[in-house]
Amino acid sequence: MRKLWSRCALAVCMAVMALGMTVSAEEATILNGVMIDKVDVSGMTKAEALAALTSYEEQLGEQSIRLGIGDNVMEVQLSELGVAFSNEEVVDEALGYGRTGNIVKRYKDQKDLQHSGKVYALSWEADEDTVRAYVEENCTQYDQEAKNASLSRENGEFHFVAGEQGLELDVDAAVSTIMDYLENGWSSDGGEETLTLATKVTEPEGSSEELAYVTDLLGSFTTSFSTSNANRRKNVNTGAEHINGTVLYPGEEFSTYEVVQPFTEANGYAMAGSYLNGEVVDSMGGGICQVSTTLYNAVIRAELEVTERSPHSMTVSYVELSEDAAIAGTYKDFKFVNSTDYPIYIEGYTTADRKITFNIYGKETRDADRTISFESVLVSKTDPTTVLTEDAGQGLGYKSVSSGRTGYVAELYKVVKVNGVETERTKVNKSTYKGSNRVVTYGTAGDPVTSENLRAAIAAQDEALADANIAPIVAANAAAAAQ
Repeated sequence: MRKLWSRCALAVCMAVMALGMTVSAEEATILNGVMIDKVDVSGMTKAEALAALTSYEEQLGEQSIRLGIGDNVMEVQLSELGVAFSNEEVVDEALGYGRTGNIVKRYKDQKDLQHSGKVYALSWEADEDTVRAYVEENCTQYDQEAKNASLSRENGEFHFVAGEQGLELDVDAAVSTIMDYLENGWSSDGGEETLTLATKVTEPEGSSEELAYVTDLLGSFTTSFSTSNANRRKNVNTGAEHINGTVLYPGEEFSTYEVVQPFTEANGYAMAGSYLNGEVVDSMGGGICQVSTTLYNAVIRAELEVTERSPHSMTVSYVELSEDAAIAGTYKDFKFVNSTDYPIYIEGYTTADRKITFNIYGKETRDADRTISFESVLVSKTDPTTVLTEDAGQGLGYKSVSSGRTGYVAELYKVVKVNGVETERTKVNKSTYKGSNRVVTYGTAGDPVTSENLRAAIAAQDEALADANIAPIVAANAAAAAQ
């Protein structure tokens, strides 16, 4: 009889529990005593639990891990590596705990909650693309490029300068190390561990044996900047200094812009005249194109491979047509490759008589009876045209004249001679230099009759007639000024 009462009591309790579970299931809240990682989700709906976990994720995102790169240690927050929990389904599991299965299982689960609770684990993962982007942008700041063996030149003699090893982060290995730690070794408890990221030593290029071949003058060129003002002279000097001493190994490309920039006072430059859209304007580093032009002519005389060269928009005075090489921002550059089988050395300097010279040294392999020269050939010439315009804001008698500029098309040829006999003539480049019109502007404000006659002369583009129309006014103005 007592056993029967016990069974009845258990049945009543389980029935009451089932009724309570039905109500709770309809409210879709997690039973008390359930935690996900360190978040107590008791009594929460699914949406509330997800929000709580997201907030927890953001808090953990402020935790840092340490990365060791050579002798350097840096800290990175987990949020910067895209660390997030990946098993949202754990919320559904938490909602179902004590509510799924047969009535006996549910009863047992709920009793377990009362005694010891239930803790679900979160699965954490990092976004590999985010980790890679962080490593490439931040961790590589400690890379040290190897310094290739080089040369210095003093009193006409070369001296060997030994190279230095470099240190470079192994990006792929670093990403793998960080991903493995975040997905398998890291826990929300944090830690003081420092992850050591793999680096690799990069060896310098060049040796004293290789550089010993640099003995011969392969090409040389000089231009004058004697008419330049002080600022322009400063820029030419600075450009030569930046390039001087450059050693290029076989196959290496040289960018003039990359070597001489940035154009700032701190880098040795000043404001001076330069070409911009067919006009002369002051700009920081004005005159640097004479540096690139002088170097260009030394390079082609050394018969190195030119990979990028552009003419100026207008002609320059210090070389013949087609012998110039302009640089402007990142859209015009002078580049060439050491196309020989040996290292080359670039010497650049200026002299007290305001000349700039570039010498290119290497190993001479060309035949002694072979010589080269360069000829500039004019293809066409376009003289400026006079254009008459009016300015209604200026009074009658006003005349302004802007000088026109002749346009040219020219070609540069390399002439090869063997024992004094021409054997080859090759076109090096074709260059176009923009011309500009001679613009004459007349003021047309004043007497209506004279203004109308002047406009008719402007429309006819007749400068002599336009001058005749304003001649009396010009004469009267001159007389008044004299009195």
